[in-house]
Amino acid sequence: MSSTIHVVGGTGTAPTEKAAYDAALADANLHNYNLVPVSSVVPADAEVVQVDDAPDLGPAGNRLNVVQAKASAVGPETVAAGIGWTTGPGPGLFYEADAESESDVQARLETGLDAGRALRDWSFDHEETLVERAEAAPGEHTCVVVLAAYGESEPIC
Repeated sequence: MSSTIHVVGGTGTAPTEKAAYDAALADANLHNYNLVPVSSVVPADAEVVQVDDAPDLGPAGNRLNVVQAKASAVGPETVAAGIGWTTGPGPGLFYEADAESESDVQARLETGLDAGRALRDWSFDHEETLVERAEAAPGEHTCVVVLAAYGESEPIC
């Protein structure tokens, strides 16, 4: 059975840090789920696709497994977060990072993916990254997120 992992980013600004996080999740269309963080292994039968907005992955309130990169700040400041992934004919890996600049996030993603590949005797023939960045205005709470959402959501109870 094959499943899809959707990689999506979002940014949000609001009066509080949590509200900015919720706004960033809304920008990615993942704000109505109970997110469950998982480590960073891509199942062998999964397809990883980057999307502008996450599709409908089930009813509001359901549990959704995600790998998540998140950064937030009160401005004036720049925040960036990203996820990199490497796949092959078998299992793959995600790696997440955050920093103040896109270039720092990108470098951390590449270094992390290299280290993860070195730990495994798997074949990798593909690598991609997605980095989100935002400038927080003075006094504003700003959050950026990049998430890899695994398959469909499931009832939480």
